[in-house]
Formats: sequence, C-alpha cells, structure tokens
Amino acid sequence: MVVGLTSSYWAADTSDPVLETTVGGVLREAAALAADELAMVGGLPDPASRRRWTFGELLDDAERAARALAARFAPGERVAVWAPNLPEWVVLEFGAALAGLTLVTVNPAYRPQELRYVLDQSQASGIFLVPEFRGPMAEYLAEVQPELPGLREVVLFTEWDEFLASAYHDQQLPEVEPEDIAQIQYTSGTTGFPKGALLTHRGLTNNARFFARLMRLQPNEVYVNPMPMFHTAGCSLAVLGSVQTRAVHVPVLAFDPGLVLELLEAERASAMLGVPTMLIALLEHPDFAVRDLSSLRCVLSGGAPVPPELVRRVEEDMGVTFSIVFGTTECSPLVTQTRLDDVPSDRASTLGQPFPQTEIMVCDPASGEPVPVEQVGELCARGYMVMAGYNQQPEATAAAIDLAGWYHTGDLASMDERGYLRIEGRLKDMIIRGGENIYPREIEELLFAHPDVAEVAVCGEPDERWGEVVAAFVRPAPGRVASEAELREFCRAHLAAYKCPQRWVFLDAFPLTASGKIQKFKLRQSLVPIPPS
Repeated sequence: MVVGLTSSYWAADTSDPVLETTVGGVLREAAALAADELAMVGGLPDPASRRRWTFGELLDDAERAARALAARFAPGERVAVWAPNLPEWVVLEFGAALAGLTLVTVNPAYRPQELRYVLDQSQASGIFLVPEFRGPMAEYLAEVQPELPGLREVVLFTEWDEFLASAYHDQQLPEVEPEDIAQIQYTSGTTGFPKGALLTHRGLTNNARFFARLMRLQPNEVYVNPMPMFHTAGCSLAVLGSVQTRAVHVPVLAFDPGLVLELLEAERASAMLGVPTMLIALLEHPDFAVRDLSSLRCVLSGGAPVPPELVRRVEEDMGVTFSIVFGTTECSPLVTQTRLDDVPSDRASTLGQPFPQTEIMVCDPASGEPVPVEQVGELCARGYMVMAGYNQQPEATAAAIDLAGWYHTGDLASMDERGYLRIEGRLKDMIIRGGENIYPREIEELLFAHPDVAEVAVCGEPDERWGEVVAAFVRPAPGRVASEAELREFCRAHLAAYKCPQRWVFLDAFPLTASGKIQKFKLRQSLVPIPPS
C-alpha cells in the first residue's frame, strides 16, 4: 500500500498491463476456453421464459448477428439500440463489435424529441428496438423518422430470429482494432443537451476486466445485473467483466426489487451492482426477509453518493462485503474501487484507491495543480480508459480533456496520504452560503444515518441575503414519521450552524433517472424562493 503522499497525485500502477483486446475478441477467447460452460441467463420475470446460453452458443449467436449486420452496414457505421435489458441486447452488443460497428446506446425512457436528437447527433444508420416499453416506442420512432434521412434500417427485437436468419454464412467480418470506437454513450452536460462519449474497445474491455478482478469474480459464479444496459455499468462492467472471468451474466429485464431478489436466490448469485436507490428498495421489499441470499458474497454500488450507513446496513443485513466504485461515462467508466479486504471504515467512507493503469490528480480548479492531501479539489483522471472525445463536439472535448490529457470530471474530491479518495460533491452542486463552501454530501450522509430517513438529497436554494441556503429533501423511512424539528435539532448537534438545512421538503418518492439516480435539478426547480429575512 502506498503511504506518505503529500500531494494529491497518484501515479498509475502499471504492474497489471493494459491488454490489446476488443469487445468481440474477449467473447471469442471465453468461448475457446469454456464453450460448454454457462455464460448468460435471460433475467425475464417469467422463469419459464428464461433462456440460457453457453459461451459457445453466445458466440454463435453473436457471429450470426455480426454477419447479418455486416450485410447491411459498413465498418465504422453507427447502429443504435433502444430497449430494456433483453438478452438479445447482449448478443447485439457483441455482434456489432464483431462487425466493426459502433453501438449507440439509447435510454428506453426517451420521448420522441430526445430520441431524434440522439439518433441525429450520433449519425445512426440503423436502430434495434422493442415496439413498446413504458411507452409506444415504435410509434415514437415513426414520428421522428422523417427527420432522420440517414436512418435506413429499423429492426424490431420481436423479429430477432428473422434478423439472425438473414445472415449470409460466407459474409466476411472485418478486422477490428482495440483503438476503434466500440460505443457512443450519451451523458448529460451542463447545457442539458446530451454529449456522446466515444469509447474504445481497449478502454471498455480493460476497465471491465479490472473491475471484475477487484471484486474477485470467478469462473461459473453468477453476476446479477439490474443496471440498465444503455449505461456502461450495465453493458460494459457487467457484460464484459463477466465474459472475461467466464462468470454467468444475468441481465435483469428492468429493475424491480422483487424480481431482483428472486433472481439472486434462484440463480445462486455471488455478486451484483446497483445504485443506492436500488439497494434501499431491496432492503425495504417485503420479500427480502424470506429470500435465501446466502450465496451472495459481494455487493457493489456507485453512480451516486453511497452513504456509509447504507454500506453498513447492506453488509449486516445481506451478509456480504460491500465495494464502492466510482467513475464517469467518459472514463469507460471506472477510476477507483474499494477493495474487498479494505478495512470496514475505508469500505464505508471512501471510494478506495485508483484502478490499475489509472493516473489520478485532485487539482486546484483555478491553477490546475495538485492540492495537498486532505484538501478538496477537482478530481481528474488520465490513462487508457479516457474517451476519445465527444462525438462531433470538439469544443466540449477540449473543455473536458486538457492539453496534457487529463479528463476533468467536475467532481470535488479529496485524497489522503494512502491514495484513498473521497467525493465531496459536484463543482456545480457546491453550495456557497455567505462565502462559505458547503458540500451537500456531508449533510446527506449525516441525515441518512437518522432512523427516520430512508433517502435524502441536499441542494442549494437561491437566497437574497446569503446567496444560497441549504435545502434538504427527505423520504421518510417506512413506518416512521420524519419530524422537521427533530431533524433540524439532529443537524444542529452535528454540523456547524451555517451547514444546517434552512428548507425542509418531505417526499413520498424522488424524481429518478432511468438508472435510479436522484435528479437534483428537478428538486431545485420545485423550490419556491425564500423571501428575504
């Protein structure tokens, strides 16, 4: 373990090499080593419809999909996928990679104009979709298709078998290079318009391999995946991490806590990753107490701040070891992870140390220089995993990746002398009250520890006197009544007065993204300005 750092800079650990791998290549390698071993189980709600694939069968289907794609598209063209976590989604992911195509992952919650924007901005030549899922998706596509002259192929997943059957047996597949763009993943920007991160085969495969290795995923172990596959946590970490360790991947059609608990038990799962809201929903579900989760040894979380109290609850109630991951889509996606043998306090309250082959700096946003250890600055990362850029947005790329190759995450963090990181919040989320910097995460973690609180989010509210004041949004714990007076006194007992929330809002549910993250911008919009006092 590295000790004695004085500056918040971590030199990349190069002892574990970056491999020259591709998305299709890692499946071919797994099938060569373990063709008859189980690779994937479709996590559909009806157990009778859960098809199983061996690695050999998964490769056969992926190569058939690749040949069918290669007959329709030229290498380098973009093909979109707009669907929940179907097992065919995974086959398409590998098939597109083998055909040298770039997969554009689209949020199935999108409405017509959001869909039109992504398909147009990505220059997608084709799209695979389900006719309906939480909305009439085929109708939405038909509405915007006249505005997309470059979109020439539309394939419904309900016609998947016919699509596979259209493959020519002698269709040649191209040579695919590790530096080729495998995916375009859309991530929201400060303008509200999504930016398409160009992610390479090398970045995605190696990042997923390091992830799986750090959680000690073994051949034949089962990884249940409730994360939506239009995000890197779903289609990269889960899919590519499992295949590179020859573990069994179980994509959950769409997050439902009862379904996830049933799959964890039925498939004897060893590991899963879910954002904090998912884990809270599992713990609160009435089936939790009756499901046999004894096979589960590791639960991972990230994508949103993970309160230390949640880590302790999950470890105690599920009997597992918890691992926190931290990353960003632009980094394929992970840059840090707590190790399973970290001490409990580090597993609960830090983001762990950086990944192999990952250079990290916590810098002064003004000077760009590393800050001393334990000081707050902007977290930056450099290495194999950083995106090639934003699709057709050179100015946004230049703003995110500096001339020295550092990707600026926009996250506020601190690093200790051992290289363990803590996230303090977002640069844009930091509350400045009367000249004092306030980091919402500190307040959120405190309130989450209160027994009356199930979920909490803290943000700034404009105020004429102070500039901003602290607003706390609280969802009470089931069966309990959260009192503003009690929570206010709880905060005053543990926080400086200027950090204590001035506005309290109690909710039955939070506005969430499709991946389960709390949408703070919607919470801010709901606030009515406080009159000057």
